[in-house]
Amino acid sequence: MRPLPSCKLDPKVKSVWRISAAIVLALSLVCCAVPFLLAGALGEEDWAFLVAGILAAVHAALAAWFVGAFPPIRFARWRYQVGEHELDIMRGLFWRKRFVIPFIRVQNTDTKQGPIMRAFGLAEVTVATAAGEHCIPGLTVEEAESLRDAIATQARLAREDI
Repeated sequence: MRPLPSCKLDPKVKSVWRISAAIVLALSLVCCAVPFLLAGALGEEDWAFLVAGILAAVHAALAAWFVGAFPPIRFARWRYQVGEHELDIMRGLFWRKRFVIPFIRVQNTDTKQGPIMRAFGLAEVTVATAAGEHCIPGLTVEEAESLRDAIATQARLAREDI
């Protein structure tokens, strides 16, 4: 059996995941609860306030999981490694996934940065193959650019060896 990949993500990615989850949960709470709050305020429907309260409780439980507990576990499970002939990515909490991507199959490499990642000085590397895209999030900008260039160089060398 192949050894586990040794490279980990930058620990600041946990904060990025927490902020992203909080934004998504806040927006979904507003979209779900506001119509019931309006229905209750405008139509004397007592049940609408009950539904809005239940939605708020569900969102609070989801926030405890996705903002509090999940990011450190997700961080601990994320690993990657650039080998001589392939990129090895491992992730997943309940369903663990491991991708071994031969450099000969790599078509494109990119770096991406959203506004939250940019605020923390992080980026992600995307490796595209014919089978799809694989991302490595939460790398420092310098590390992401270096990894992107290394994968692109290895892919070019692998195609030249054919």
